[in-house]
Parts: sequence; C-alpha cells; structure tokens
Amino acid sequence: MKIKSYINVFLCSLVLLANSPLLAGDVKWSLDGEGITLAPRSGHKDHFAMSGRAVDLILEWSISDQGFFEATQWIRWPMLRTIPNNTHAALDMRFKEAAETRPLINGQPLTPGKVRRTRIDGVFSVTSDHPGGISQTRTFCPSSSSPAIIEHLELRNTSDRNIHLVIPAWRKTQQTKPGTRGSYLIEESLLGSGDFTLAPGEVKTYALIRAARLQEEAPYCDNPESELAARRAFIDSVRSSLQLETPEAVLNSMFAFAKVRAVESIFSTRGGLMHGPGGYNKFLAAIWANDQAEYINPFFPFLGNALGNESAINSYRLFAKFMNPEYKPIPSSIIAEGEGIWNGAGDRGDQAMIAYGASRFVLASGNPAWGQEMMPLIDWCLEYCRRHRTPEGVIASDRDELEGRFPSGKANLCTNILFYDALLTSANLKKALNPQDPQIAAYVREAEQLKQDIRKYFEGTVEGFDTYKYYETNKVLRSWICMPLTAGFTEKVKGTVDALFSPKLWFGNGMLTASGGKTYWDRSALYAFRGIFFVGEQDRALPKLIDYSQERLLGQHVPYAIEAWPEANQSHLSAESGLYCRIFTEGLFGINPTGFRSFTLLPRMPKNWDKTSLKNIKAFGSTFSISMKRVPQGIEVQVTNVSGQTIYQQTQAEGITHSITLP
Repeated sequence: MKIKSYINVFLCSLVLLANSPLLAGDVKWSLDGEGITLAPRSGHKDHFAMSGRAVDLILEWSISDQGFFEATQWIRWPMLRTIPNNTHAALDMRFKEAAETRPLINGQPLTPGKVRRTRIDGVFSVTSDHPGGISQTRTFCPSSSSPAIIEHLELRNTSDRNIHLVIPAWRKTQQTKPGTRGSYLIEESLLGSGDFTLAPGEVKTYALIRAARLQEEAPYCDNPESELAARRAFIDSVRSSLQLETPEAVLNSMFAFAKVRAVESIFSTRGGLMHGPGGYNKFLAAIWANDQAEYINPFFPFLGNALGNESAINSYRLFAKFMNPEYKPIPSSIIAEGEGIWNGAGDRGDQAMIAYGASRFVLASGNPAWGQEMMPLIDWCLEYCRRHRTPEGVIASDRDELEGRFPSGKANLCTNILFYDALLTSANLKKALNPQDPQIAAYVREAEQLKQDIRKYFEGTVEGFDTYKYYETNKVLRSWICMPLTAGFTEKVKGTVDALFSPKLWFGNGMLTASGGKTYWDRSALYAFRGIFFVGEQDRALPKLIDYSQERLLGQHVPYAIEAWPEANQSHLSAESGLYCRIFTEGLFGINPTGFRSFTLLPRMPKNWDKTSLKNIKAFGSTFSISMKRVPQGIEVQVTNVSGQTIYQQTQAEGITHSITLP
C-alpha cells in the first residue's frame, strides 16, 4: 500500500470516529483490589448493567459539574410481560431519587454532597461528603432471586458532635396497565425508618427497595443486608472459578469482571432458565442462536456455574423443539419465556451457530447424557446446512448475525466457518459417544473438502490486503474476516492480521464493522483477538488487547465489553463478556474439546511473558488448572488437579499441540 494512501485512510478514520465516545487514551478509573475506583471528578456520566434471576437494571448515573451524584434506575422485570408480548415486552420503569426519601439531619433534609469515591466490584457504590458532618454511601445491587433492586444506604456521622437523624417512613405503590398476566404492582419502600441519634463516628444503615409483582403475590419482604451479602457471595463464587493470571493486571481484572457479567444475566422464566443479553433493547427472557447458542454457552462449562450450564442445555432444548422433517429453519430467537419466536431476518446461519455451540458445549460439559441428547439436534442442523450448499461448495444463508445491517451476499464467511468448525467438533462428539460411528470419518472428510471450497470461494485481495472476501462480491474490508483464524486457517494469517489491525478497521481500542464506516460491534473484535492469538500472532495482538481492555475497563464507559456503537447506546450485553473470556481459554491457551474428558491445548505466550495460568477450570467433568512457563526448550505446560497433583507435564516448542486426557 502506498504511504500517501495509508495516511489518507488513517486521517479519514479519525474524522469518522470523531464523535465516538470510546476513543482510547482517556483512562479515568483505576484498579482497586478486585474492583475499580473513580477518583473525585465532575462532569462525568455513564451507565452500568446488573442482573438477578428475576430483575435487570441499567443504572444511569452521573456526577454533576458541582461534584454531586445523580442516578436513574432503569429497572426491567423480564417475567412481567407487557402487551404486545414481543422480544422487548418486559415491564420497565425509570426511577429517580424521590425527595420524600431524603433523611432529615438535625431537622433539615440531607443536602447534596460532593462525591469522594465511586467503586464498581460487581455492585455499584458511591460515597459522598455532605454538609453538616455526614457522609453517605449508596450501594446498588439486584436481588439474587426476587424481582427487586436494592439501594443499600449508609449514613456516617463524621462530625465531633451528636446528630439527630430521622429516616422517613415511606412507601409508594403503582398499578400498571394490563400485561399478559393482568395488571402488575410496582412498589417502592424505605426499610429502616425511625428517629435516631448518631454519635460521632456512628453509622446507620437502611435501604430503598424497588420491586414489582403480580397482584396476587406477596410484597417483597427479604432482608436488604442478606440481599447484599448474597450478591457479594455470588460475585466471590464466580471470581474463585476460572482464574486468569498473566503479567498484565488489566487483563486479569477485565477477565474477572467479564465472568460476572457473563453469568449474572440468567433469568428464571416459565420456559426454564434462560440467559438473556440485556441491554437497551431489553433482550430479556429470550434466547438467540448467536448470543446464547454460539457465543456464551460454550464458555459456561469452563466457569462451572450450575445456572449457566443449565441455561445452556435449556436453550438447546428449546431450539430442538423446532426441528422438522421439511428442514425449515429453526427460528433465530425464542422469545417471551419460550412462548414465542422471532425470525425477522430469515436464516442468519442459525443452524451453523447452533451446531457449533452445542457440540462445543456438551463436550466441555463432560456430560455424556447431554451429548447423547443433543446429537440429534446437531445432526439436524448440519444436514440443514448441507441442503443449502451452493454449486461452489459453500453454504448459503439469507443473512448473518448482523441481520442485514451490512451486506452479506448469498453465502458469507461466518456461516461457513461455523459449519466447518461444527463438523470437526461434532466428529469428536460422535467419537466420544461411539468410536465405531461411521459418520466420524465422513464428517472429517466433509470438513476437509469444505475448507478447500471456503478458500477457493472467499480468499482474495481486498483493499490491497491478501485476505478473505466476506462474501463473493465484497469490495471492502470487513472485521469478520477474522473467522478463519478462530478455526485454525493459517494460509492467510499475515494479510488478515494486517487488515484487521490496519487503520481501515482498527481505531485504537476497537474494530470497525466495515472500512469506510463508523459502526463497530465488539463481538467481531473479540473473535478477532481470539483468532489472532490462536494462530500465533500473539505479540501483535497483545498491545491492542491491552488498549482495548484498558478502555473498556478503565475508560469512558466501564467495565465490560459492549454491544455496538452508535446502536443501542453501547449496551453491556452479557454474551460479549463471555466472548472476552474465550480470548484466553480458546485463543491464548488454545483449548479445543475432543472428548468428555479430553481436549487439545495450543499454548501461546507473548515473548515478554515468562508464565501464565488458568486456575480452577471446571470443564470436562473435572476441576483442574493449567500453567504455562517459558523455558529454553519452548513452553512447559503443566496440568494439575484440584489437589495440586500434576496430571500432565510436558515441554514443547511454541505452537505445538498438546493432547490432554483427564483421569
């Protein structure tokens, strides 16, 4: 590429992204133990997502120019369905602070205080110093199991004299217009009201509860202290599983945060446990072939979260209900607690997504019974794809996961790579279930032929890069050209990585969907990082992954991977956080399931790292840890069991595959 042209592309990219809220280089937060902290500042605003099994929250918060904290709680109740009962039909309401809830300090309402500290560690807390010798800490969290959001309030006397404190008795009830199960009741209440004297240094705690329910159900009556303790216990349990240790603190911390977001957004619906993406479009009490079947479900076994695994197998069971002898497509989404469907974009390659995710999930789960149960669904989805093979040997689909937002031709790269990967993983699944199954060899041969057809159909020069066309007539670079890297295609590594990290696509901490545009979706960047690590370009990927993680965790909008910009206000969709974790499990460590208790490992370490590890992995029916250490002969891999005993130890040159079978 000519230097002048390269400079012009770079300048154009800056212009196109001038209004993007996520340009790198403005780090605001700092790491603080297992959380992140924002130092005192003014004129800042953001939004933060949290979920429990019966409620979902986007906390829209700000610090004014005067340094005062303000918040709006946008609470959504996924199982209180509104009319029409479509994808977005969760009861919701925005709540601002009510003047009636303010405590009285020596007879006067508590006046605004300047923020001293804001902290996120799975809950959101803010501490402010108020006139009159009072500090207040507000901690927001969802109930683990009730349809309620808890605002835990703590008042501390920071003066040298007694303070007279009155916490008002307050309750408010609203009846909604009729939904699918009649009108609902939305209730707000202060718990802990009374007349108190606070001595110097003394603390008083109370809580503001916002909940909703069916009219015939009992009001919320749980203990706010136990609710906060339950939320912290949940966070601790997630953090203790699948622990990433690298020399880069920001990667370790974002991985820990991502695990929480990945697993918290699971709802107890009438259709069983359902993982929901969340976000500003209210993707709740519903599942998708991409977000759940493809993105998040294959990750859950590594974390070992029982709710995550149950939601995953439930999602595949829901999809399996739509198998049919005519091979009409399974819906892209099952909505409304399993009572409806959405298929507005036609076939997005959904069958390839389901086969890919289900085969990976059941192997990593270590559960042969689930494998046996899911094999008919996987076979059906693979056969559906075969029936859409073009004369060129590739698989056609109406759209891709972006649902027509960007062109995808008659056959796109995503659908074909997912089908290719699904064939190989399904062959491993069949071998694990029955080593004599004649389809094992047939699936492998089919995958080998498909790889040749994919290369012939999609390889090409695009905007000067020797890489892949996203579809046959594609003329501009697309971020999803990363997909062959995730499947181990090594023929176009250099040109593809050059293209992905060129100014045409990479803009500092993320990746454009298409060159010449301004839209970006994190999911393609997360797949790209995973693929680039997997094919051995970790030294090129690491600095950009650090930049990306620094911005998402500590920058303008924290602390998770986002869905997209400018669409949907950079929602913190839950499944994207699962994709972030898969950068490390499947990219850096190169874990690929081969059986219910076996996997291959393709370890990659950046040249300036001496060691890294994944501890307390809960996959393949076991709990184990993997460590990698750089030694003169290459990389030493050690696998230990839950007792710390070594069950595998071998040194190989970097880039050599290790085959691991757990006892």
